[in-house]
Amino acid sequence: MSFVKGTASFVCFSVEGNLPDRSLEYLAQRVAAFSFKDIDDTYDEASLGWVSVLNMFDSTFSHASFSVGDHIVLTLRVDERKVSPAILKKYIKKEEERVRVEKEVPRLSKSTRSQIKERVYAELLRKSFPVPSVFDVVWNLSESRVFLFTTNKKVHSLMEDYFKECFGVLLKQQIPYTMAETIIDNDKLLLLENLQYQSYAD
Repeated sequence: MSFVKGTASFVCFSVEGNLPDRSLEYLAQRVAAFSFKDIDDTYDEASLGWVSVLNMFDSTFSHASFSVGDHIVLTLRVDERKVSPAILKKYIKKEEERVRVEKEVPRLSKSTRSQIKERVYAELLRKSFPVPSVFDVVWNLSESRVFLFTTNKKVHSLMEDYFKECFGVLLKQQIPYTMAETIIDNDKLLLLENLQYQSYAD
């Protein structure tokens, strides 16, 4: 989901820890080291990395810089090869039957069926095309906030791990309560701490 076009949903993270170097040169080195690597011509099952927010095929940022004022603007691209469970089941059964007839046995052993499953899955995976997904990221350096434009929890976890690996800092997801702590006056923090949910009967 993109923040560039139309409306978008997002989650906010605070950045925990300090960057070894806040210079643009350092950030450029890290982005380049963790940029997206295409797997179209390989048998790899998945690949993820940074690309330009304006062009998912631009992993060198030749069309647009990732640095915009005091913000780092990136897109996390994730390509995955997937095999439909129904198709996998079909070809496993087909191969099991072929092997059973070839060996002239009434049924196959558990180990043989396990080997067939692994072999069929690998063969189908090699024949499948990587499916791309893109998720925009805006990092406000001065406020140490990161906005990830998706509400998918699996992507949130993926982003937290990848961000730490790339930049060496942690992401902590913000909720309304923790965000309120950063914007209200100090004399009102006690009111926030004592805030309780109340339910009212009809």
